[in-house]
Amino acid sequence: MKDRLDILRGRHDPLPTATGAALRRQLTDLADEVLLELFGDPGPGVALVAVGGYGRAQPAFGSDLDLVLLHDGARRDITALADAIWYPLWDAGIGLDHSVRTIDEANAVADEDLKAALGLLDARHIAGDENLSKDLARRARSRWRTRAPKRLPELAAAVAERAARLGEVAFLLEPDLKESRGGLRDVDALHALAAAWVAEVPSERVLAAAEVLLDARGEIRRLSAGRAQDRLLLQDGTAVAEALGYADSMALAHAVADAGRTISWAWDATWYRTFAGLRSTSRWPGRRPVRRPLDEGVIDQGGEIQLALDAEPTKDPILVLRVAAAAARTGLPLGRYAVDRLAREAPPMPAPWPPAALDALVALLATGDAAVGVLESLDQVGLLVRLLPEWAAVRSRPQRNPYHRFTVDRHLMEAAARAAAFTRDVDRPDLLLLGALLHDIGKGFPGDHTDTGIEQVRRIGPRLGLPDEDVEVLVAMVRHHLLLGETATRRDIDDMATIRAVATAAGSDRILSLLHRLTEADSRATGPTAWNAWKARLIGDLVARARALLDGERVPCPPRLDDRQRALLALPDEHVVQVNPLPDEGMFEIVVVTADQVGLLAVTAGVLALNRLDIRRASARSQDGRALLQAAVAAPHGRTPERAKLLADLRAVLAGTVDIAERLAARERDYAGVKQWTTPGPPQVLFDDLGTTTVLEVRAPDRAGVLFRIVRELSGLRLDVATAIVATLGLDVVDAFYLREADGGPVADEARRAEIAHAVLTALGGRADSDATAAPAGTSEPAGNLPGTGSGATTPATGVEPRADPSSEASAIPA
Repeated sequence: MKDRLDILRGRHDPLPTATGAALRRQLTDLADEVLLELFGDPGPGVALVAVGGYGRAQPAFGSDLDLVLLHDGARRDITALADAIWYPLWDAGIGLDHSVRTIDEANAVADEDLKAALGLLDARHIAGDENLSKDLARRARSRWRTRAPKRLPELAAAVAERAARLGEVAFLLEPDLKESRGGLRDVDALHALAAAWVAEVPSERVLAAAEVLLDARGEIRRLSAGRAQDRLLLQDGTAVAEALGYADSMALAHAVADAGRTISWAWDATWYRTFAGLRSTSRWPGRRPVRRPLDEGVIDQGGEIQLALDAEPTKDPILVLRVAAAAARTGLPLGRYAVDRLAREAPPMPAPWPPAALDALVALLATGDAAVGVLESLDQVGLLVRLLPEWAAVRSRPQRNPYHRFTVDRHLMEAAARAAAFTRDVDRPDLLLLGALLHDIGKGFPGDHTDTGIEQVRRIGPRLGLPDEDVEVLVAMVRHHLLLGETATRRDIDDMATIRAVATAAGSDRILSLLHRLTEADSRATGPTAWNAWKARLIGDLVARARALLDGERVPCPPRLDDRQRALLALPDEHVVQVNPLPDEGMFEIVVVTADQVGLLAVTAGVLALNRLDIRRASARSQDGRALLQAAVAAPHGRTPERAKLLADLRAVLAGTVDIAERLAARERDYAGVKQWTTPGPPQVLFDDLGTTTVLEVRAPDRAGVLFRIVRELSGLRLDVATAIVATLGLDVVDAFYLREADGGPVADEARRAEIAHAVLTALGGRADSDATAAPAGTSEPAGNLPGTGSGATTPATGVEPRADPSSEASAIPA
């Protein structure tokens, strides 16, 4: 008995080769055997019934046993019988969700408790009076059906509450496979709708998706030694994947995401029909649904998009897109009959597409948010891949980082939806929408996602019926879809070389405008922190300057020293520190004025780091022996930087009474052991030539005072750092430094560059060999998209994208 209880608890695993359904069967049989032995033979009028997950025969290691000790009300020894079952299980550490009730009592509780009512729908007899168990199950199901108008909205509210609280299985880095939207609880909810006789039983696709989640949950519980853990942690992905036969953790994540989307879509579609049926029955009993024509072959029937009686899907390949566009335009869901019939009968789209087909696709995308749900429906029944075969490569493809909220395909849908808000801002709204839908299509194929995306668009564009000149515009949008965001946040947008490079890359006002709106749509579709007023202003300024250059107008760049900066440099105080709020939430300008000296930028960076201020951009100017440093910083938790403390710290550091390096190292030791999503890669450097200035780009794990360490080494090498731009990408920083030699010239000598790379990499704890100046590989956003013509500006291969916090991306402080 003890050994069997230890197995159920997860303390002992004699079933190392059993996984999936086989493991669940063995655990169910084991639990049943233990309970049969504990129950014994007490005679008639009492039964032991499994409910909930155990009733469905879906236990995992450490699962609670959901049990009802059922009696007829005539047993005087029922308490003793219960104690004989419960106490051995409690003593063994087995979790119980238990009750002792008559049939009437069980149903009375279920009337008030949704969880209890759902549990009874899965009642399974284990031992004792089988007729008693059957009667409970029959009456519980009958009561569920008769009370459906009241209980089903309660069920839907519970599903919605869990979704809002726990997110979606498909789009979480560490999803709760049981409770999150698209998880196992939602499958139970679908079964509950079927038990009420208002919906069909879940389809084979839904049941297969549930098996994926159940299998993964079983291995999660095994790894956690039976603890109540239903979340697929990143650290467990490889072990779970290996146990279940997936190629790697990414393949497992892909399967889990796909399963979650299948289940959540099934719930949405099923509940809509259920709710519509409940509403129509209660409001207009016996009334026949009204049919309203919407488009050729498309009607609104009873609040759903359906096919007209004379529609012939086999002869009308464009019907799919007309149906989809009508659904998005009206906000009505696709009727299941129409979707299933189109999935069975719709022929392939001819190549090239007829103009009406492309018009319908653009009309669908132009509806914005409404298009997302429609595209999801097309995707779930295989119609989206039939229209765009390349879509198969990005379907449910995880991006595995907190920067990107969605899988690749859903990100593309969301980007198109966000782009719909800007169709009046560009002269080719159709190309903006198509570019947004396809800008990351290369992420489903091997190699750099920009390069492979260009290849795919060159195939897709002509097939859609686009003329060559429009295909080239789409290609330019894919090639440069990262250009504005990366340049604005990683380069000095006041530098004419930067502006000229962006203008040259765009080549025309049309493409520049399309890239501007694509950049915002892409960022907004990435995640809640990927777009903010700071980034919007930077990109807007960069676009305005590049457009002026393209149009032959004066480029609106600030002078090297404006009147305010001259006035600051003329202040008589030995040390000046100012804290000025910036128009962007949580951002401040820190001004430091003091005597010009080597290493002042490093000192300032160190002081700001000590005060837990995240530097986004820092620039240094000097005149007549005085130095002016301006830094744009983000203050955490909404606090305002303390000017007096900054000034005191600056004086102490300049006087040599505070060791910045040691203070920052102590803070780093304090944060050692804090959980990270992944292990960051080693530091890397890249040199880029911009006319008379050399840009040093450093990618390194984010640590306290990284900027201080880098600038300290550059100062020690007698280099002038005119501007420092800081981007934080999750666990990494991408810092760009505009360097000049002491004589004012660029850093052109290769031996000198190697010396700089060695010093920086050594300071950051990285390797300092001859490969150090290569462009960083395995990053998501190619360095080659940034302006620059130097030999170092190469495009690395694409790998797993680093997690990013766009609210921490680099920005330019206004002069």
